[in-house]
Amino acid sequence: MKYFLMAATVGALAACQPAIPDSGAGVGFNTTAPTTATAVPAAPAVSSQSLDGASASSGAMGSFDAARVAASLDDDGTASVSGRAVVDASPSNAAPVNVSNPGISDENDFDAVASRQSIESDKARIAQNRAQYEVIQPTALPSRSDAAGPNVVEYALQTKHARGTKVHTRFGLGGQSKMARNCAGYASDDDAQADFLASGGPSRDRMGLDPDGDGYACGWDPSLYRRAAQG
Repeated sequence: MKYFLMAATVGALAACQPAIPDSGAGVGFNTTAPTTATAVPAAPAVSSQSLDGASASSGAMGSFDAARVAASLDDDGTASVSGRAVVDASPSNAAPVNVSNPGISDENDFDAVASRQSIESDKARIAQNRAQYEVIQPTALPSRSDAAGPNVVEYALQTKHARGTKVHTRFGLGGQSKMARNCAGYASDDDAQADFLASGGPSRDRMGLDPDGDGYACGWDPSLYRRAAQG
């Protein structure tokens, strides 16, 4: 019974597998000849007449004017386009000559410049340039008016000590906080230093702009001007 069941199973599996086509008949191709056939059209007729003939020739591909073709040939039989001979590409051909191109300067071409200029023309051009040359003599710098107030640059060059070095005695309470409030009213530290000097500084500090007594108001730094003068 057991062998009978195994044989039945193998037979059922074999019946389920698709049939494999014969390799000799061509796998995947239908080898049956078509019932109808379409005839391949014949190739169009081509004229055997040369292009230099005097009459027109026509065929299945169309027609051309032989006289028109012959008119495009020169007397020696060479073709031309718009009146110019056709040049065959060859490494031995000479480089084309650039004629009247205003976009390219020939100032570095000695022969081209020599054909236009001479020693006499160079002398005349140099003389003309010298006649137009104008020498402007320097004048004295304008003097600074005392009415403009203290000069912070001059003060920076006159002093030698660094910022934060106590040179002048200061009295009063709330030095740093007072300085912060009063310095906030100036657009720059240069303006604060100029007002400080105009109000009795550096020895006196009526507005509380220099609590540490270094002679520099609102953190003004004279070293910037000193380095500029040395450079």
